[in-house]
Amino acid sequence: MNNRYAIQICWSEEDEAFVAVCREFPGLPAFGETREEALHEAQIALDLMIETYREKSIPLPEPQSILLAA
Repeated sequence: MNNRYAIQICWSEEDEAFVAVCREFPGLPAFGETREEALHEAQIALDLMIETYREKSIPLPEPQSILLAA
């Protein structure tokens, strides 16, 4: 499923794994031994969350954007 939501990935010392999060869906962390694995898991979770929102007629949050310095 294509979406415009950003996923951030960082290392968690506490979890000893990479953690991927999406700001618009704060209760949706995904974990992986590599960045790629965490991203893959986050994309699956995010797609399922979007599908659930749509099935329940819950409005989706607007994707946040970032401003890049010129």
